[in-house]
Amino acid sequence: MDPTISVSKGCFVFKNGATNSRKQETSCKNSNFYIKELAEQPFHKVYSDTWQKLESDIQKLQAESNARIIEDLLNYVIKETQGKTRKYTNEIMPTAALLTGVNQPDHLQQFDTLSERLKEKISASACVLQSRDCSSIKTAVESMVYNFIISDSSKEENTNNKGLRRSHCTMKHLKKWYHAKWPDNEDSEESRNSENHTLLIILPDFECFPSVVLQDLILILSSYCNELSIFMILGIATSINAVHSSLPYQVTNKIKLRVFETQTAPIILNEIIEKVVLSSENIIHLSGKALKFLTNIFLFYDFSINGFIQGFKYCLLEHYFQGNAYSLCTNYSSSLRYIKDLTHQDLECIRKLLSFRPYVESLDPKSIIAILTDDEHLKEQLPALLKQCHLYFIIRRVFLEFLTVLVEDLPNCPLGKYRRELYAFCLSKDISSQPEFRESWRLLQFLSKEELINKISKALSITWDFFENSPKIDTELFEYYASIIKEKLDKVQLLLNKISAAELIAHNNFSEQKSSEHLKHLSSREELKQKLLQMSKLEKPVSEFSKLVEELLSYIEKQIIDEHLGSLQRAPALHELFIFSDIISVRRNIIGSPRTSLHMALNNPHFYLQCNCCNLRENTQLLATMPDISVAYKLHLECGRMINLYDWLQAFRSVVDFNEDEQEQIDPQIQARFTRSVAELQFLGYIKMSKRKTDHATRLTW
Repeated sequence: MDPTISVSKGCFVFKNGATNSRKQETSCKNSNFYIKELAEQPFHKVYSDTWQKLESDIQKLQAESNARIIEDLLNYVIKETQGKTRKYTNEIMPTAALLTGVNQPDHLQQFDTLSERLKEKISASACVLQSRDCSSIKTAVESMVYNFIISDSSKEENTNNKGLRRSHCTMKHLKKWYHAKWPDNEDSEESRNSENHTLLIILPDFECFPSVVLQDLILILSSYCNELSIFMILGIATSINAVHSSLPYQVTNKIKLRVFETQTAPIILNEIIEKVVLSSENIIHLSGKALKFLTNIFLFYDFSINGFIQGFKYCLLEHYFQGNAYSLCTNYSSSLRYIKDLTHQDLECIRKLLSFRPYVESLDPKSIIAILTDDEHLKEQLPALLKQCHLYFIIRRVFLEFLTVLVEDLPNCPLGKYRRELYAFCLSKDISSQPEFRESWRLLQFLSKEELINKISKALSITWDFFENSPKIDTELFEYYASIIKEKLDKVQLLLNKISAAELIAHNNFSEQKSSEHLKHLSSREELKQKLLQMSKLEKPVSEFSKLVEELLSYIEKQIIDEHLGSLQRAPALHELFIFSDIISVRRNIIGSPRTSLHMALNNPHFYLQCNCCNLRENTQLLATMPDISVAYKLHLECGRMINLYDWLQAFRSVVDFNEDEQEQIDPQIQARFTRSVAELQFLGYIKMSKRKTDHATRLTW
């Protein structure tokens, strides 16, 4: 094993430090060279531009969604802490309860943003107290006071807090520090008019705090409200009932509580998906399975918005880093410039796309030979192929808006309630042949005339608004997709006008008179029975309204859904350049399998370390140059449920330091290495020490 590679923490000493520094300097230069060379690649430039645009849109959307709640909370903090003297008549501490929802991974980032906004508006110091640092009231007070003093001293150069210990951090010390930094002179008119410096105490995970610690902390802080300007913010993941269940009356009587409710995580996720991921400005698209996979992780695992964003970013990385051929996944005018820089290898990558074969088979023999062998000829055909892909995805997004309005409020929502569900459904399957689609169409046929007209009118109105308000991605393509969209929507509007003028009653007077005359000539009950049975099999008269409704729904199904919202099998050639569908790599790298990865790392360390000394010819092979923990792990796989530590040590020594004389005393260094390996395996959960036999270990995994 290389001397500077270790699976655990270590300190490596080099006798000749100058030589090692030169090696590090050389490796640093090489890495900088590779980074610079990577940044110059077209695919990396397109990836960087695309992600910067998406990230700025997401940040802007999050700022807009949190702006109202932050502004209300800010006004409440200013109202309760500013413009007053610090000598309050009672010991009541102003407190805000922020209902953040069950998305614990994002809470710290959310409260950091909140504290920064408050510091911009008022003079304040913020301290974030987490439950893991507050196991007792002593540690809670020490952490709070220490964070206040250290965070303030870090902003100033000349501070004398280097020797500050946590044991010295008491409320008395906080009071002394506060009045030294912001003296309170009541006799001064200027001091009375100036704003108070507020101490913001933020508890992001309120439910995780021990109730006894919370009660004592609030009582202590409220007793200091006469001398310190204190404001507490509680982050509550469930409901306001958590406050009343954790705090008794004598404690809640010491706080002035006001509740603020933020948007729930699923609502924020839907906004990000609909306005950023599914935006008509976004060139890259996720396949139905990829989007469903990311949303399932969010909904069934952690409710983390940041986790979803990072997963989406990883999908972009995997997509663009496949090669320069994917640099064409940008707006149409920019992609035309990148076509000139494509090499033969990049064009071969395009020829290997699955959708390229049907396109080639549709050409004549001469064109087939030219497009498969002549790179320049393929470059000449690429603009037309890219144009078809851009038109396909733009028109698809517009009509997805139309279909969503039609089916989002149907009973039981057969096709889904949100655009992301309908988007994933359309990309994954041929939607018109699915039973969920037939059920939705049957429900639309059952609607009354007024309800159907209102629904279609609403769908047309929202689709027109979406189309007109969407920025023109490429002016060169606008006239092409605009004409197609207007033609389809105008046809739907024409059929809708006919429906509004149609009659609901079916007229069939002739058949009724004729049937009544036939019934008069019948002489027996048997003949009457037979005649009525024949009449029941005849087609019932259909109203003009029903015919027009069927015609309208048939037009929407064939001309809009089948043509523009079908599965990817009907998509134009080269659509793989614009859609990421490698769900296997996303599942492997985002979710991962810790047990499999640990087994691979310990059983075959060369897989991760990539060093020549650990290269195995067979998986069962044992080398002395392998890490000690790998040797101990592979030896423990050969044992049963109970492992004799002495036999294990002897086998370990025979591998790392082979000696024919087994009676020779074991080297203390070998024994120390073995002891450390056993401790590491116990920490990882592979073994535990046996209580029945002191010289044995119990194997826990199989």
